[in-house]
Amino acid sequence: MPLQPLIEEIDYRDPFDALCVVPPEPGVVLLDSAMAHPTLGRWSWLAFDPFARFTSRQGAAYWDNEMLPGHPAHALRRQLARHSGVRPDPRLPFLGGASGIFAYEAGRLFERLPKPKGSGRKRPEIDLFFHDAGVAFDVVDRRAFLVSTGLPEEDSLRRGRRIYERAERLREVLRSRPVRLVRPPVAIPRDAWRPNMSSDQFMHVVDRTKEYIAAGDIFQANLTQAWHADLAHHFDPLALYGALRTANPAPFGAFIVTPDRLVASTSPEGFLLLRDGLAETRPIKGTRPRSANSAEDRRLAEELIASEKDRAENVMIVDLMRNDFSRVSMPRTVEAPVLCGLESYASVHHLVSVVKGRLKPGLDAMHLLAACFPGGSITGAPKIRAMQIIHELEPDARGVYCGSVVHFGYDGSLSSNIAIRTLVVENGVASIRAGGGITLLSDAEEEYVESLVKAERMFQALEPARLAEAAS
Repeated sequence: MPLQPLIEEIDYRDPFDALCVVPPEPGVVLLDSAMAHPTLGRWSWLAFDPFARFTSRQGAAYWDNEMLPGHPAHALRRQLARHSGVRPDPRLPFLGGASGIFAYEAGRLFERLPKPKGSGRKRPEIDLFFHDAGVAFDVVDRRAFLVSTGLPEEDSLRRGRRIYERAERLREVLRSRPVRLVRPPVAIPRDAWRPNMSSDQFMHVVDRTKEYIAAGDIFQANLTQAWHADLAHHFDPLALYGALRTANPAPFGAFIVTPDRLVASTSPEGFLLLRDGLAETRPIKGTRPRSANSAEDRRLAEELIASEKDRAENVMIVDLMRNDFSRVSMPRTVEAPVLCGLESYASVHHLVSVVKGRLKPGLDAMHLLAACFPGGSITGAPKIRAMQIIHELEPDARGVYCGSVVHFGYDGSLSSNIAIRTLVVENGVASIRAGGGITLLSDAEEEYVESLVKAERMFQALEPARLAEAAS
């Protein structure tokens, strides 16, 4: 019998304001549509105080601190199945679920790939919090809905009691004053960021990739570089994320606190969406900077639309994603209704395509994710060989970057992003990465400059003046 959650409309408040009343402790998740859009960025989801945590480390799965038998993908599918069956509601895309991170290196769980370099071996490949209650925000119509499922209780009486107890706990927290941390925000001056490659090293990596392309190994690979900066032991994570989302509002943002790291994402790129058996992905390939001058901004957008190199790159990834979708979709249902459409964000223009397919009967969100992860737009084509070359040429593991922030709904749905434009803080070190797709037509210096353009908005957001403004 399907579970009927409690759904209660409550007074609307901005999702970030609501986040600021929740202490930033492990288990807090905000899936954040900071750039409101009728279809792409309509809904946000805030949850905290999870009833369990699922992780995968070095190929072993854990439910809280207990090791689970079997392959992590199979173990996760079992845990999701145990906590499924919530009756879908046409009003809401979020009805409780498991939210968190699939690191880029989680691709090793689905394909035969080399071991991650350096510290990547110690990071959770999958890190998900199972929440039974939360708040869904319609940021377009400015409405908010409290949701409580009563999970993980199986007895109907205990579940009913938990539904109302957890709902009251949510109301109590949302009525409280915003968290105001006494420690000051930690600003990061531009010159504090240390690159993991010099400009010459990055351009050499681009040229090596073009050699692989010319030799016929691949058609394209996505290459990235990283910047790291030391933080003081105490810092204000809400101020960090507030500055990022103000400077770079995006439809697929996220704020996640785990025991291992802080993730603050302002991603413009959706990865996988699954609802009622219909799957969708939105690969981005092709970038130009925005300009404050309207005529120049329009020229840059038109240049991107007309770019043979960028369109070819985008179409290659569309073909890759169509192939990935065909592995789990019903015959003749995979299509690309949008090809190289222009989307404009705070700092850049992008070319974005859309691929859709209808899932085969008996398959679920994990089957879809396993078939497609990591996303083709941040790997290359053919995907496996491109990932092998990325592993050879990039100096360290990517971690969260180019992985995905994921929400598995208890109603069988799936929402996820590509974790680009993402800040990660681990062990007192902040990290930002950026990159781009390399083809035979790529110019190494231009690719280096493009990666700086993508990262610059984040650098600016975290400079002293901006961060002080976000914390005030």
